Amino acid sequence: MAKGQNWHAARARLFNRVHARLAARARPADGFVSQPEPRTIGFFARGRQMMAGNLMFAGHLIEAPNAMLWDLDAPDAAFVEEIHGFSWLDDLAAVGDLRARQLAQQWLWGWIERYGRGRGPGWTPELAGRRVIRWVHHALFLLRGRSAEDSAAFFAALAAQSQFLYRRGSAASPGLPRFEALTGLLYAGISLEGMERMIEPARSALGAECARQIDAQGGLPTRNPEELLEVFTLLTWAQLALDEVDRVPDPAHLEAIGRIAPTLRTLRHADGGLARFHGGGRGLEGRLDLALAASGNKKRQADGLAMGFARLSAARSSVIVDAAPPPAGRASAHAHASTLAFELTSGRRPLVVNCGSGGGFGEDWRRAGRATPSHSTLCLQGYSSARLGAARWIGTSRRELLEDAPRHVPIQMTHLSQSLRFEGGHDGYVTVQGLTHARSLELSLDGRELKGEDYLVALDAAGKKRFDKAMDTVKLAGLPFQIRFHIHPEVDVELDMGGQAVSMAQRSGEIWVFRFDGAVELEIEPSVYLEKGRLRPRATKQVVLTGRAMQYATRVRWSLAKAQETALAIRDLARDEADLTV
Repeated sequence: MAKGQNWHAARARLFNRVHARLAARARPADGFVSQPEPRTIGFFARGRQMMAGNLMFAGHLIEAPNAMLWDLDAPDAAFVEEIHGFSWLDDLAAVGDLRARQLAQQWLWGWIERYGRGRGPGWTPELAGRRVIRWVHHALFLLRGRSAEDSAAFFAALAAQSQFLYRRGSAASPGLPRFEALTGLLYAGISLEGMERMIEPARSALGAECARQIDAQGGLPTRNPEELLEVFTLLTWAQLALDEVDRVPDPAHLEAIGRIAPTLRTLRHADGGLARFHGGGRGLEGRLDLALAASGNKKRQADGLAMGFARLSAARSSVIVDAAPPPAGRASAHAHASTLAFELTSGRRPLVVNCGSGGGFGEDWRRAGRATPSHSTLCLQGYSSARLGAARWIGTSRRELLEDAPRHVPIQMTHLSQSLRFEGGHDGYVTVQGLTHARSLELSLDGRELKGEDYLVALDAAGKKRFDKAMDTVKLAGLPFQIRFHIHPEVDVELDMGGQAVSMAQRSGEIWVFRFDGAVELEIEPSVYLEKGRLRPRATKQVVLTGRAMQYATRVRWSLAKAQETALAIRDLARDEADLTV
């Protein structure tokens, strides 16, 4: 075994292999007792692209018309994981015609022939859970026109995966992987003949995992909004599946759904997408609204933080701020150094964004996306507010955890007569430069103006001493800082007023104007928008205020406001950019 290999990961892989082989000997199921309604959402356009031979998984495009999926040379482990999870079945089912069915059948029975007896990389608890859910959801689509022999092979493979989940479901990594495994086990117990004994263990284990992972705010330890949505979706599917067979979910399961729904509403921008923080994206189109509707929960989060995020919303504008320390320990494996970063959306159009997770574009982009300069906040001396540590084994993957992260992030939210105000600070730069970063954001009640102030302050004698030492290292030239505002790629950005302002034109026709006040220089620089499901990062721009901290207190004021000629309400008829994933 290679030096430094994690023994727990190796042990988990060994147990998965052993139990997969044992599960393959299980007595096959004869058919369905009941079948939950298909609730997974696919994309018609993506399904048509697969039928044309344009296969895109985990950010990689392979052009292979008429290819057997399992014959392809996978570019990386993420590609392998995505194809073995069978989420692509949703897209082919969205097309739903004879050719789409034939392709889905070819790939599925190809998997059964090659891997159905407990071999191959797809035998992990989370992938088996994801697969079982899709096979059950789309069984009618898949089995139509197949022979009795094919149906028997289908149910034998489902039974083997069910037995594997029964033995290994609780061994999945905590969080989303374990929720996927346990939901798959529950589906198997409800749906397949002879598997009824699995229902109660799966039901109880789901409740226990909810009690462990979902905190009082309805959040996860990872603070990843998209991951929270995926967990919430699985929990609502499991609840509905139990309801259909007159079973009651575990009380902790129902309580978790009740806590998560208001949190997701807080993390939802005005355009319906999620805030993009800590490795999460906007979420699959329609997934958030569908999950919230399915839950039946219409509550909203009370004023304050939701999973560590603050929300200011007025009229058609929403601002979401990362207002808590980043995740710690194992939960920080995908976390970002984004404390006090914000996103601003106006109506259907994002304006100020964070770059997002670059995981789909390779490890270098993933690391870049986690750094503070990839977020709409202040960066001091090129340092991130939290640093990436040495790579460690997390489950079966190596990941860098966050270190030297902010620990103290006080915030205050105030309702004023004409605005909503957020005030917060963090100590991520105190240990090296002695300076606390504080930020104030104030959104007018008509949603037309966002005023901001950023401060760098040495709060005590120890902080002043560190600042003096840092100043000595730069020969009293001042500590350089940048305040970045990453702009969505569909916004046109131009310097205005002789370089003293920036004009931002939305495709809807809205015009926003950025202005500033302070001893800083304004520049427009290149940026990227790291969007899941695309072949490469999208080019965009960022507005950057650059200055130097010369004293114990430095303040910069700025504002984003709709131009006076912009109407109170715009009928947004501009079509969204075509899907260019392939």
